[in-house]
Amino acid sequence: MEIIEKIRKLKEERRAVILAHNYQIPEVQDIADFVGDSLELSIRASQTDAETIVFCGVHFMAETAKILSPAKTVLLPDMKAGCPMADMINAEQLRALKAEHPGAKVICYVNTSAEVKAECDLCCTSANAVRMVGEAMKDAEEIIFVPDRYLSAFVAAKTGREFIVWPGFCPTHARIMPEHIEAARALHPGAVVICHPECRPEVTALADITLSTGGMIRYAGESEAREIIVGTEPGIVHRLKKENPDKNFYRVSDSVVCPNMKKTNLEKILWALEDMTNTIEVREDVAARARRSIEAMLGVGR
Repeated sequence: MEIIEKIRKLKEERRAVILAHNYQIPEVQDIADFVGDSLELSIRASQTDAETIVFCGVHFMAETAKILSPAKTVLLPDMKAGCPMADMINAEQLRALKAEHPGAKVICYVNTSAEVKAECDLCCTSANAVRMVGEAMKDAEEIIFVPDRYLSAFVAAKTGREFIVWPGFCPTHARIMPEHIEAARALHPGAVVICHPECRPEVTALADITLSTGGMIRYAGESEAREIIVGTEPGIVHRLKKENPDKNFYRVSDSVVCPNMKKTNLEKILWALEDMTNTIEVREDVAARARRSIEAMLGVGR
């Protein structure tokens, strides 16, 4: 409680807003002003009068917040909290791929660095990727989709489009195997199975519905299902239970934990606010180009 009170006091002094991704540990989610998915959080922070953003997530998320709120100070409580999938492609690699396909349009998942976003025509999220391809890129003859090969496979199946794919993936979601789904169904035969589109195609094929984290939150609140097997990082179960105390949620597997999402804790939030350290900076020219790819997406819709 002492740490929580110190954080609240410093938050007022620093005119700060605390953001927590759905995969963060429970106590971090509980102290946050907003809990959600990465783009949703960055947009909400940009709409506040806060001078400081404390982003409890991973590096690319804090970069996105800085891109959308260039005048605000953005803090990442643990600078080692990265995203392996985002790190699987860099701007130089994407430029080389674009050179091989000079007429192609480029769409990138929000789970990428600012420098990669700056090389793209359009950004997307796991929630809107199908819509972005179907609407914003319907006239493109060739489409480069980076970096997640499993999200691109999901979108290809939904849209009938073929992509030039980068072989990236989320190591956490890739650990979910068909046998995990089958075992969870055997334990909870009446439960609905929801999973994330970062999962392998053979896993999404077994799920009842495939949703982004934000989609999972909405589905849980609106569905009549009383039992739900959750095929994503288990941090989200805390919020699902909190918002739906009358329903039961089951982790698809205890092994599906993102170590980077668990790096942030209350002490690190406190230290960041005390010292105003771990600031995120994005070079102005890179931020401007990355912002265009995000705004192109928002122009179509979230």
